[in-house]
Amino acid sequence: GEAQVFDTFNFIRAQLDKTPHLSRLGRLFSETVLIEVSGDEYYLTFEKGRIVAIAEGPSRKTPWRFAFRTDAEALQKFWQERPEPGFHDIFGLVKIGRGRVDGDILSLVKNLRFFKEVLTLARAQEEVAA
Repeated sequence: GEAQVFDTFNFIRAQLDKTPHLSRLGRLFSETVLIEVSGDEYYLTFEKGRIVAIAEGPSRKTPWRFAFRTDAEALQKFWQERPEPGFHDIFGLVKIGRGRVDGDILSLVKNLRFFKEVLTLARAQEEVAA
């Protein structure tokens, strides 16, 4: 549920702090990103490649640069250690109709490798839990 998604974003934040190559990759990335999971909103605020805040929505007041929207089941599959084809990548989810990107797509594309790798940090959680 919601608590699990929020905990996973906190796990990602902790992993990101321990992943120097990603900090370097995202050092120019200071934006707020909206991630919507089955209608629940999460705002991830990045400052020079680190997640400095995770807030639950909905919020009309929080400006965001781009949004990634998906459903909880698709996100769980994406976060598996070995995701099925289509669930391996955010644009894979878009292609199979389980994800949508809104807002400043250019900002996402410019920072795609960083953002994609940040989201996949949750896959390490499966190993920790196993």
